[in-house]
Amino acid sequence: MKEKPDDIFERLKNGETIPADDPDAYKLREETYASKELLDRMNQSSDPSEIRNILGMLTGSTIHESTAVFTPLYINYGKSIDIGANVFINFDCIFLGLGGITIEDGVLIAPRVSLLSEGHPIHPADRQSLVPGPIHIGKNAWIGAGSTILPGVTIGENSVVAAGAVVSQDVPPNTIVGGIPAKIINSITI
Repeated sequence: MKEKPDDIFERLKNGETIPADDPDAYKLREETYASKELLDRMNQSSDPSEIRNILGMLTGSTIHESTAVFTPLYINYGKSIDIGANVFINFDCIFLGLGGITIEDGVLIAPRVSLLSEGHPIHPADRQSLVPGPIHIGKNAWIGAGSTILPGVTIGENSVVAAGAVVSQDVPPNTIVGGIPAKIINSITI
């Protein structure tokens, strides 16, 4: 029988729902408050190199020099966020990263985009639990202004999410989606 991981962050990464009364749930809030200290510094900076360096501290990785981030950016947990090269993240985005977020090379993220890799169960008795769902954004995708990507969604390579869309299902490569909930609008011929 496989042993259950002890670390609450590893359990989230493995897709485990964390109940509200989990003895390690406090670690989630502690990490969020620690992230906020770095975010406050990052969001006050206008130096692209400093912004990338602080974002690297948040994610525990090196952010490529070709990646540009216009602050403010809000992240609750960065260690499960991977950001590729030549990525552009515009102003006022929100990344809830406990469920994991992968942003591949060449991705464009417009202002006020929300990437929400975590949610809660529907049933009121369980609603305080945390349900992770990794988000994966493929190469050269463009996420339009004010759109929301929900837990567990993959955005295919070269795809476009129209402004204001709420994406609750996977988007195939080379596809344009829009609306609430997002539906396929068109294909992109490559």
